[in-house]
Amino acid sequence: MRMSDEVKKGLEGVLVAESGLSHIDGDVGRLIYRGYAIEDLARDASYEEVLYLLWHGELPDADELEEFRAAMVSERSVDDAVLQTVRDLADADEDPMAAIRTAVSQLSAYDPEGSGHDAEDHESILRKGRRITAKLPTILAAFSRVRDGEEPIEPRDDLDHAENFLYMLNGEEPDDVLAETFDMALVLHADHGLNASTFSAMVTASTLADVHSSVTSAIGTLSGGLHGGANQNVMRVLKEVDDAEQDPIDWVKQALDEGRRVPGFGHRVYDVKDPRAKILGAKSEELGEAAGDRKWYEMSAKIEEYISEEKGLAPNVDFYSASTYYQMGIPIDLYTPIFAMSRVGGWVAHVSEYLEDNRLIRPRARYVGPEDQEFVPIDER
Repeated sequence: MRMSDEVKKGLEGVLVAESGLSHIDGDVGRLIYRGYAIEDLARDASYEEVLYLLWHGELPDADELEEFRAAMVSERSVDDAVLQTVRDLADADEDPMAAIRTAVSQLSAYDPEGSGHDAEDHESILRKGRRITAKLPTILAAFSRVRDGEEPIEPRDDLDHAENFLYMLNGEEPDDVLAETFDMALVLHADHGLNASTFSAMVTASTLADVHSSVTSAIGTLSGGLHGGANQNVMRVLKEVDDAEQDPIDWVKQALDEGRRVPGFGHRVYDVKDPRAKILGAKSEELGEAAGDRKWYEMSAKIEEYISEEKGLAPNVDFYSASTYYQMGIPIDLYTPIFAMSRVGGWVAHVSEYLEDNRLIRPRARYVGPEDQEFVPIDER
């Protein structure tokens, strides 16, 4: 088959695989996980249920969910050597995304099944993925506490995935509202088609590299400001507006006049408002009302209305996840690592799915450099 001469920057619109995991209809703003609407899952399903759905193809019954939760809980503890690395990175003031990237890579040395894998052993891939997913919250919470001069907190086996992370992070059990909100945020971020980090994980897996390598690749990809890092940038903008005591619209107008980009708007797939942004926007408003301070939501809503009217751009999930996390008391530079903490479920699912019918991912580039250069020996140059 002749290779097309058309170059598609960023592989935009290029089909490279088939997947039964998640589907995005960008024209109407619809997202489904294995056929289930994201609105239904966000409202009624726990993150553990969504993990089971993505990894096993169907929602669990009560017994299956209990068994799955128990397996996740049993994998939460992290080897002392990995925790020491986390301490060292926190003491060195490392970026949180770089810290979890390094720690996940180190986890392979202590995995009971070793660092390699058989690409045809999908149960082993899922077991290793489960361990990484269970340990990421422990790693991130420990990093945050150590850099704040506090000792890491051991995970508890009587709390679910979301509750346990907030407990390890803050040293106290979250109330029902915070726990429910955080669990919902994890559900919303669990998968999203062949985004950049998921594709990165699949490219790595296609070489038959191990799961830890795939997740490490994905974390590095997610860290960029055009991908997972956007949520942090959104909150920094909101803080900048608040600190300047400016009207949000005046700030946006000035920023646009200066050629600055307002983060959290536009999406490569959605032509309308991201359905996850709708859900998180409502949750951000609820949190503000509960706290008696709606300013972060109201500021965001004003900016959304102006950008939508003036630029025709709709907010994506990052725009409202920022104010939601901030109102939960989560440090801004943990927003993207929390994104990774959720999306690892999707990464593992895509790796397992792709390896069922693996083909090395190896695109080509059109050569536009010089030809017929005459080589000159070093002593004549």
